[in-house]
Amino acid sequence: MLSHDRVWAAIDTLARRHGLSPSGLARRAGLDPTTFNPSKRVAGDGRPRWPSTESLAKILEATRSDLTELFDMVTDRDRPDLAGKAPRRTVPLLGIAQAGAGGFFDDGGFPAGTGWDEITFPDDGRESVYALEVTGDSMHPLYRDGDMLIVSPGSAVRRGDRVVVKTLEGEVMAKVLHRQTARNVELHSLNPEHEARTIELKDIEWIARIIWASQ
Repeated sequence: MLSHDRVWAAIDTLARRHGLSPSGLARRAGLDPTTFNPSKRVAGDGRPRWPSTESLAKILEATRSDLTELFDMVTDRDRPDLAGKAPRRTVPLLGIAQAGAGGFFDDGGFPAGTGWDEITFPDDGRESVYALEVTGDSMHPLYRDGDMLIVSPGSAVRRGDRVVVKTLEGEVMAKVLHRQTARNVELHSLNPEHEARTIELKDIEWIARIIWASQ
């Protein structure tokens, strides 16, 4: 259902996913910083005030998101914890340490074999997704110990996507895909204390897009 509260909640979710406050999202989109403030969501006479289509278009462009993603946030279809009526399936659950060890993945970057722990997740039509449980603080401030990352090895990745990358040496990291060429991948860190990295494609085992995170 398209409601006033859900539309504004989706904007808040989009901001959080990009490590921003609502005012920070507005600034990134070139809007007045107060555009998405709670005080702007209700008119002086108490009537609900809706965001303009122009402001929505600008925040989608600024975050390199699309209308489908925003609609999923509005309808809660990207929220496993809220989508109780959606068809569900079980997906493999791995720890970050397991993901870094050898022999656990097939050529497509999906967990191989059986015996994994599992969690339930809404069946949204993606052929292959699995869950990674964050341990430690290497992915601060966005992802913390105990957070669940749902990743999709089969989804195409593009600039600005949050991804999990595994190198041939067994290093697993959550990064922002900044640029990809025929030879290299440039990754920006979620933690401002960590510098950007450029890794040769030949040294990467797989890259999987993060499609949801519990926080």
